[in-house]
Amino acid sequence: MKILLLTAAITAVATTGAMAGPIGSACLSGGRSAANRDLCGCIDRVADMTLSRSDQRRAAKLFKDPDMAQDVRMSDRGADNDFWGRYKNFAEAAEGYCTN
Repeated sequence: MKILLLTAAITAVATTGAMAGPIGSACLSGGRSAANRDLCGCIDRVADMTLSRSDQRRAAKLFKDPDMAQDVRMSDRGADNDFWGRYKNFAEAAEGYCTN
């Protein structure tokens, strides 16, 4: 019974976005008017499914500094191009999964 209650509590916290990762935190603190706990939690869950932890930390910086996103997108470095491809896949998945 205790395990069942603990599992339910963890699930409830995870689905409300209370345990936000770097993407969810950046989303909430990014100053966008549409950002809210539900939306940012959804985006964070998609990030968990599509990006590595290091990619999530890097992507979180893009939420905070959109100019950096332009620099990465326009970069000639292979690592930046690879990251940008993964980031685009994440963004498309998040848009499809988290918008109504």
